[in-house]
Amino acid sequence: MATLPKTGSVTYEGWLRMLETEGREEVVNGEIRLMPPAKFVHALVVANLVAEIQRQLDGRKFPVFSGSFGIVIRKAPLTCRIPAVAVFEKETWVVIEGYFHSAPQLAIEVLSPSETRRLTDEKLRDYESIGIPEVWIVSPEAQTVEVLLLDNGRFRREALLAEGLLKPQRFPHVQIDITQIWPD
Repeated sequence: MATLPKTGSVTYEGWLRMLETEGREEVVNGEIRLMPPAKFVHALVVANLVAEIQRQLDGRKFPVFSGSFGIVIRKAPLTCRIPAVAVFEKETWVVIEGYFHSAPQLAIEVLSPSETRRLTDEKLRDYESIGIPEVWIVSPEAQTVEVLLLDNGRFRREALLAEGLLKPQRFPHVQIDITQIWPD
């Protein structure tokens, strides 16, 4: 089990010396934020999204990640995010010291009931800063998907969908029927 700092900020170098854990922690401006395990609906929505994307992409060229992996947004103050799902183009990824230091082509956030708009907006600003071209905000509660595209360094809402097909901009041949991602 890793020992987490009690007070103050964790630096990038200090963070690298910590033991890996099975839990999920993000670091935001040097502050470690522990996240509880995903509840059933959240986990099922993530699994359904991953299965649909993996079924339609060549995983050797476009790996799909979910769970505990880190995308370093910046080293100082240290910020590392963990989207629910991320699709990378293997040719463009940068992995340093075991962590991604490059933007995925698509990041998907699945909202928890306790997720606040402030926390989501904070995460989106971090994603903008590293140039993630497309983000989906998935709300299991509302059964909607908000599609955001990076435009001149800022996200703009492309669509808010409750039905229809999701088609990632960078992967136009991928099509996901929104109704298929929700639990029965």
